[in-house]
Amino acid sequence: MDIYRSSQAFPAGNRFFSLKVNRPGLVNQDRDSDDYSFGPLARFDHATIKKGTKIRMHEHVNDEILSYIGSGQLLHRDSDGEEELLSPGRHMMMNAGKSFFHEESAPHGDVEMLQILIRPEKADLEPRVRFWDAGERAASGWTLIGGPSDSGAPLEIRQRVAVYEAKADAGTELKVPHMDGYTPWLYVFGGSIQVRGEVLEKGDGVSGTAEKLKGLTVLERAVLLLFLVDPDAEGTDSGTVSGIKRM
Repeated sequence: MDIYRSSQAFPAGNRFFSLKVNRPGLVNQDRDSDDYSFGPLARFDHATIKKGTKIRMHEHVNDEILSYIGSGQLLHRDSDGEEELLSPGRHMMMNAGKSFFHEESAPHGDVEMLQILIRPEKADLEPRVRFWDAGERAASGWTLIGGPSDSGAPLEIRQRVAVYEAKADAGTELKVPHMDGYTPWLYVFGGSIQVRGEVLEKGDGVSGTAEKLKGLTVLERAVLLLFLVDPDAEGTDSGTVSGIKRM
């Protein structure tokens, strides 16, 4: 079992738009690695966007981007003419492919979110964006948000990566979902948990076999994001952001 601490994240941004850039490959504690990704899971940015902030229209190429809103409302506009208000339980999957432009803003209040960047299986696929309202299904236990086409996920990730969410009260014991050939990487978006005697707080993470992650207990009401990743999946590292190998 490998532990990732919030102190390993790279700070970025400014007082209006601040990021903690998490490079999941650093769970192995190897800063000399040529690539800080965890298989095709390149990075996930824990962001705070202040009310009134706008991130102007910009391009992504060959990035698979899942936007997860923890609190607040994020206004999305893109080159397809889509305009959507994202909020907790209202998720967006942007498959940038060969080229896709979008902008984000926080017109109604502060936003806390996770932007998950994944390397797609192939370069220059057709661009698209999809939305999904999880509704009450995200209230307890594990909810599958995104995954490959054969996973049954409501949002398709064009790679062998699946993303689950759990919201659970203190004292709850959770069993980590399992998929053959996939390795779990668990992130604490909020609250605190204990896994095999290790206490993990907001911004911490853990990876290992599903067997090693047994005995997960919630200490303080928690919001958890679980990534199931095929570490050997083929993909392209030509992405605008997902292709960046080191900070």
